[in-house]
Amino acid sequence: MDQLTDTVLMISPDQFGFNQETAASNAFQNRVDIGQKELQKKALAEFEQMIHLLKSKKIKVLVMPSRKDAITPDAVFPNNWFSSHPGKLVFYPMLAKNRRAERQVKVLTKLLSEKGIGALKTIDLTKDENHGSILEGTGSLVLDRVNRIAYAMESPRTTKSEFDKWCQIMDYQGIFFHAYDENSLPIYHTNVVMSIGDDFAVIGLDAVKNRQEQKNLADKLTENGRKLIPLSQKQIYSFCANILQLKVSETNKKIVMSQTAFTSFTSEQKRLLEKSGEIIAVEIPTIEKVGGGSARCMMAEIFP
Repeated sequence: MDQLTDTVLMISPDQFGFNQETAASNAFQNRVDIGQKELQKKALAEFEQMIHLLKSKKIKVLVMPSRKDAITPDAVFPNNWFSSHPGKLVFYPMLAKNRRAERQVKVLTKLLSEKGIGALKTIDLTKDENHGSILEGTGSLVLDRVNRIAYAMESPRTTKSEFDKWCQIMDYQGIFFHAYDENSLPIYHTNVVMSIGDDFAVIGLDAVKNRQEQKNLADKLTENGRKLIPLSQKQIYSFCANILQLKVSETNKKIVMSQTAFTSFTSEQKRLLEKSGEIIAVEIPTIEKVGGGSARCMMAEIFP
């Protein structure tokens, strides 16, 4: 199993806006004092510029529109409702009802089939949301795909029972932990706290208050030779953990992050990351500020 892919799927923010339903569990969301049409215009421009930049760096980008028959302000973050694995697609139980409406299973499978990625086994966990078991894709899960280790931190959007169920189905070892924001509330998604590349891991250890959990995470992340890049609480809020390593080839790798994150990494941290791939910094300030998610959230990896 490869850790990295060369293909991502992105969904256009056609109805982008501040999502009141998710704000209670996402402290990274912010209202802005501009009209809805202007907000959507800014988000679409950022989205299109990001796609253009990724494609210019030889990353394959599959694009889908948002649903036209439902209001989905967070549709630009598709990695929360599905994940891709060789020969499999997994569909996830989500917390907010209006986020559940983002799912476009038939459109997705049709698009993948057209790209030569067909005959996929589907694992549908969505019914579990009806009794409060939640796991929001690779927002909740950060995967060491090579070593089959899944990391998840508890929050309203990530319940341990559903995480354990996923690990059993997918045959992964599970590492469950707790991380908190500056107001001592659980951070909403694991991928805002950590990211794993093929030879590095970034993680906001300052947010992990339990010393034993801190040690376990650091030990586990480095036991297979990855270099560990710790992040401060301030860097977490700048989305430094919400990054994704991709590959064009085995010798041509990229690390996608927002300009906000790039500015917040120290020079030494950037130097370490650049050993693992060319940094691609995308300008997505509106999507970050209003949506409360960043570059990694906008890309759902596709593994043929």
